[in-house]
Amino acid sequence: MTMEPSPNTGRRAATAPLRLTGPRQQAPNWSERGVSAARALWSAIPPELSARMRTHSTELVREVIGEIQAAVPAYAQPLEGEFREVLVRSVEMAVVRCFDAGDDVSGVEQHWTSAFTYAGKVEYAQGRTMDALQTAVRVGARVVWRRMSAVGRATGVPTETLFTLADRIFAYVDEVCAIAIAGYTEAQGSATGALERRRRQLLKQILATPPVSPQAIADLASTTDWVVPEEVAVIALEYRPDTHRDPASILGGELLVDLESADPCVIVADPGRHLGRLARELAGRRAVVGPMVPLAEAHRSLSCARRALALVQRGVLPDRPVTRCADHLSALVLLSDEFLLAQLTQRTMAPFANLTPKQQERLTTTLLAWLETRGGINDIAARLDVHPQTVRYRMHQIEELLGDRIDDPRERLCMEIALRARALLGPALPEPRDALDDEFSAAAG
Repeated sequence: MTMEPSPNTGRRAATAPLRLTGPRQQAPNWSERGVSAARALWSAIPPELSARMRTHSTELVREVIGEIQAAVPAYAQPLEGEFREVLVRSVEMAVVRCFDAGDDVSGVEQHWTSAFTYAGKVEYAQGRTMDALQTAVRVGARVVWRRMSAVGRATGVPTETLFTLADRIFAYVDEVCAIAIAGYTEAQGSATGALERRRRQLLKQILATPPVSPQAIADLASTTDWVVPEEVAVIALEYRPDTHRDPASILGGELLVDLESADPCVIVADPGRHLGRLARELAGRRAVVGPMVPLAEAHRSLSCARRALALVQRGVLPDRPVTRCADHLSALVLLSDEFLLAQLTQRTMAPFANLTPKQQERLTTTLLAWLETRGGINDIAARLDVHPQTVRYRMHQIEELLGDRIDDPRERLCMEIALRARALLGPALPEPRDALDDEFSAAAG
């Protein structure tokens, strides 16, 4: 356990000791008065016992340090340099202060609380755990109680008073631990917050356009515990404020996560390995996995994923919790520029402009089937679930409307692109389920 150095640590206060509870006095009810466990302990130590214990303070500090080092592996290192200085001063604050409180108890208590809050922060900074800290405090308290009870019996302190001191020491230990842990947790939270800010900054740099230099990314990554991969995929997420989670909880350090922006996303080097857990962590959000790309092109993966997410939300792509762009590349290409696509579709549909919507749907559905099946009448009929004669009749109408365009390979490609996109953006009307549609009846007649 470490703490902030104090110029008065280990020295007797200038004022006379506070005359506290002795054998012939009734101990105040400190819990009812809202007094801290530290002050309650200090107040319970008889003055004569305090005086005797002060004479053993140097030896007692040495014994506490020795037992802490023997019992707690994190402290089992050479007692020298800064480590020695902070450990000794911490033990002096925890031990000697019990026997050295002056009249200004409030000032002592305030300094004592600040010192152990600082102690917890330093424990985190030096890489020790909260378990090590608590164990060290309890080992030290055990040594102090052992010496205090022996001196107390030799001094004639009543057994009842010693029992009271034992209870107060247990409470004192809990309070020391609680204050130090609060400092530890505060330091940990500050460090975690700083790490998360650096990781979000790294994510922004990776996705920036124009791209940030590889060296700048590598330099920032070295401060975030993130191993820079050669390739990544970016996962676009739906924004759901009601399902927000702390980024630090999402799969630790292997992913770069931004859940705070209006367009949340995740950068990951191996999406297949993390998708299952990611989907569970982000339950309630749709997620779209962008293509794997070199790190310098991560912004392209994100752009593709966001475009696919928008199509899922519009109902153009199947609505699933997790969508992979790799499974819908043709649709993404077709719909990558909807303005140009609208122009192409308008040109393709111009010959059908004078038909009713129902007629347009029947003929364009048949034309798309013809383009995709390379003209097999029976295949088209099976695909559309109509009679082959109906297909022949419709194709005759299409040839009259399109003229020579139907024989031009480039025109056929443009028509297929437009009609495929039209089928994605606006599903075909259902085909009538009567025995033969009216077109075939008219042809047969």
